[in-house]
Amino acid sequence: MLRFKANYVIHTAGWLLFLIFPLLFLNEGLKGGITWVLLISPYYWLFCLTYMGMFYFNLGYLIPKLLLRRRYIIYSLVILFLLGFVYFLQPFDKLLTHNPRVQAQLAIEAHQRYLDSVENSHRYFGPLPHQDLRMQEPETKPVSGIAPLLQHSRNIDTLSLVIFALMMALSIAIGTVQQWQSTEQRVVKAEAEKANAELSFLKAQINPHFLFNTLNNIYTLSVTNSEHTSDSIMKLSNIMRYVTDEVSEDFVLLQDEINCVNDYIDLQRLRLGKKTKVNFKITGKISTQRIAPLILIPFVENMFKYGISKQEESTLDIELIAEAQTITLCCENRIFHNQPKNPERVGVGIANTRQRLEYIYPKKHLLNIEEKNNIFKVKLTLHS
Repeated sequence: MLRFKANYVIHTAGWLLFLIFPLLFLNEGLKGGITWVLLISPYYWLFCLTYMGMFYFNLGYLIPKLLLRRRYIIYSLVILFLLGFVYFLQPFDKLLTHNPRVQAQLAIEAHQRYLDSVENSHRYFGPLPHQDLRMQEPETKPVSGIAPLLQHSRNIDTLSLVIFALMMALSIAIGTVQQWQSTEQRVVKAEAEKANAELSFLKAQINPHFLFNTLNNIYTLSVTNSEHTSDSIMKLSNIMRYVTDEVSEDFVLLQDEINCVNDYIDLQRLRLGKKTKVNFKITGKISTQRIAPLILIPFVENMFKYGISKQEESTLDIELIAEAQTITLCCENRIFHNQPKNPERVGVGIANTRQRLEYIYPKKHLLNIEEKNNIFKVKLTLHS
């Protein structure tokens, strides 16, 4: 919309200058009553509208329909036809010859030539009593005024052809720039659509992966006839409601994401033994902060996948720090390398989350993952 308004202003200003040009050139400035006489002259509007019409005909039709589609021969023939039309129409010559100021000057020059002819005819008979003798030959006087320009324009209206060439060149330049801008806009739009498609694809990958692991946990509880099976189903129901209702949004309330993490941790606790301890700590004030949905779950899920053992004691430390402009997640757990791994699924959640962070939080996030002394640490910082 802003670009359209800018183009409108530029076109309007350009044509105002073009309309003023004949007034300045033919009237020696915008003064006197001759200006209004010229403005109501049909030859003035013939001159202006001819070039304006050809400019927009070339810009709006010939360039997009012929030139940009590489129909160069047809385009050249049409341009030659328009050139011939201007050649026979001679808009500038008509404007010049029908200008009141030019007509008055031509009358003065014609009268001067008459006086010169009278003087020449009496040079051998003596001067007239009331006439001054001029020693200079009429043919040696320098020719001045507008007559030479008219004499030249009667042969070929060169200036009309030059203006036509300028108008065609200007419209081609503007049309090329507009085509380049349109192509650039399409590229930007295509890239945005591609990014949205990739982001939707990443969300679709995360959701089945997350739900698959959770269903496996509930299956284990049901096989062992655990009394916590019904609670697990309720927790899963809450998570699925969050996933189906909120995941389509780009951002959700931080509290909703925390509730989902809490349900997931509670669901995992149902299957954990006494050797595993889970610490989930929230510091700061939870108010209206917003966060991308399911952006924290993959890191928590990864801890339960590789940070617990049935034979050894383990501790999972999760801390969420909520500030006005920053959200920080810190995860720390011991790594047990004897966990069974599926090469097709290992790290899918975190890998996809990395890509989601690049799309949703470009240059507004910091993700540090460190593995040292058999301790796995994750620190994710999100800036609003």
